[in-house]
Amino acid sequence: MKLDILAIGAHPDDVELGCAATIAKEVANGKKVGILDLTRGELGTRGTAEIRDQEATNAATILGVSVRENLGLADGFFENNKEAQIEIIKVLRKYRPDIVLCNAIDDRHIDHGKGSKLASDACFLSGLQKIETSIDGNSQQQWRPEHVYHYIQWKNIEPDFVVDVSGYLDKKLEAVLAYKSQFHSADSKEPETPISSTNFKDSLTYRAQDLGRLIGVEHAEGFTVERYVAVESLYDLI
Repeated sequence: MKLDILAIGAHPDDVELGCAATIAKEVANGKKVGILDLTRGELGTRGTAEIRDQEATNAATILGVSVRENLGLADGFFENNKEAQIEIIKVLRKYRPDIVLCNAIDDRHIDHGKGSKLASDACFLSGLQKIETSIDGNSQQQWRPEHVYHYIQWKNIEPDFVVDVSGYLDKKLEAVLAYKSQFHSADSKEPETPISSTNFKDSLTYRAQDLGRLIGVEHAEGFTVERYVAVESLYDLI
């Protein structure tokens, strides 16, 4: 299966928090989208890896993505090394996405910046013919995504471009809240964390509203780039 877009996150729920509305919109527009989680989030204060596995499956169903995989790297301790890069390269060559969305380049959680650089480096290396990989004994051909973009997470990083996601915020919130173990619930007995507060949950809406306000729409999600965004005409800009 060839994907149009592959969204990569260090933890299950990173993709949902960062760009789920954009994913929902692209799926609605007929694009094939997949999600790759680098870890199972096993070091998370709340819940367990097994609970997160099921929550990730539920969120993927809500968003309507074509595939979701998990590399099972060590939460908190994975490294941007050859072994991890090869595992991502195998996924890139398997699904051949045109666009890759990955973690914020700088963020509160150390895995986000690490995951961002790891995914970006793998995207480049995946295009090198002399790096040989195989799946189930079948050799893979090189593949380099055309574009790598980074979604925004905890920090309010200034976006390089924003996507109008008006009409898709409710789908994003539904996918995020599929992670019931992680976010605010009045009945939860779990310890409080920075993302389990009502303020954090509300921030998903008010950030989207503010980015939308800045471009004259209801809601938007922001991304940063590694190279200039090019358009054929001034009229391609809305």
